[in-house]
Amino acid sequence: MSKEQQQTDKTVSDEELLAVMADFLEMGHVENIVAMYKQEPRYYQWTGKLLTDERFVVRLGISVLFEYLVEQRPAEVRLAIPSLRKQLENPDSLIRGEAVNVLGIIGTPDALALVEKMVQDPDSQVVEVARDILKEAYPERTDP
Repeated sequence: MSKEQQQTDKTVSDEELLAVMADFLEMGHVENIVAMYKQEPRYYQWTGKLLTDERFVVRLGISVLFEYLVEQRPAEVRLAIPSLRKQLENPDSLIRGEAVNVLGIIGTPDALALVEKMVQDPDSQVVEVARDILKEAYPERTDP
């Protein structure tokens, strides 16, 4: 087997890496995922997929991850918005609510514009999350 073939055999697929990231989040190793996002900004595109993990701890880890990233990489966090926008249409209201929460953490004007649209969501809990975020982002408003 050539060196090239050996190297190819050792390559980890995106799906395998996504699974490893979710496992690390479940174990509480958020710092490792922060380092990965810093090293490879394309991982921001995976944020929405990570939110669809069935494990609550993984979804919670995404929120913690973005709390760190907003502080350390404020210019990059917007890269996650397209993947989160897709999850706002997820049939599972839990996932929609988690996506709204992460958009609120990102807090950029375009992220908050998406949060604002979610006050029309059919699920009352998603609406409540969206309103709470908007109330905090725009305290001068009387009705978000």
